[in-house]
Amino acid sequence: MNLGLEGRVALIAAGSRGLGFASARALAREGASVALFSRTQAAAEAAARKLADETGVRALGFAADVTVAADVSRAVEWTAARLGRLDVLVTNAGGPPPGTFRTVDDAAWQRAFELNLLSAVRLIRAALPHLEQSGRGRIILLSSITVKQPIDVLILSNSVRIGVAGLSKSLSAELAGARITVNQVCPGRIATDRVRELDEARARTTGASIEEVRRATEQAIPLARYGDPDEFGAVVAFLASEQAAYITGATIQVDGGATRGVY
Repeated sequence: MNLGLEGRVALIAAGSRGLGFASARALAREGASVALFSRTQAAAEAAARKLADETGVRALGFAADVTVAADVSRAVEWTAARLGRLDVLVTNAGGPPPGTFRTVDDAAWQRAFELNLLSAVRLIRAALPHLEQSGRGRIILLSSITVKQPIDVLILSNSVRIGVAGLSKSLSAELAGARITVNQVCPGRIATDRVRELDEARARTTGASIEEVRRATEQAIPLARYGDPDEFGAVVAFLASEQAAYITGATIQVDGGATRGVY
């Protein structure tokens, strides 16, 4: 299927590894030019070089921190200036640390808010004029299945990401007149560094090995395995495509069936 992404320009936040990189790679494989950023210049440039070598598209990498307002604005303007336009925005950030209500303090709540919700607000605000000019803009927010089914010991993610879901749904109606679609993609257990860190945290808490934690987790997933990052990236690329022009306001989980709710 030709997704119609040739000539389009995408900006991916936190795109040097994990689900951000998988999203960037999926878009690049479909012919989109991509700009990605992370907190480390070397990591961002290395990821961009890898994409360019793999796909032949133009790929740029630079340093920016999603929790710094000036960095976010600079990332958007730099992308539009270097690549000539901006059509697709993928908001993304690392998840907040594990914890329970009794173990996280005010500072941790504030960091989680700035990392996972305010960063998306700032990115969308900065990108909006360019997405309006595109005439077929796409905003894709990377979140978590915690918006549909809270996960034990992830009180920060369970709470703050609900705000991302509300933002996504609200914007889908507000921006529809500008032909901008807004959708949220929620990973379950995808084999990334972040998931390994969560498995390690659970292993420390329970006394089990990481392998035992993973096997137990896989048993609770109907498809009985962790997802591949490229499987997640494929959903992002589809939502950015022409074929997805009538999909907006959706929250789509990529979780092997782990979410048990009907909606």
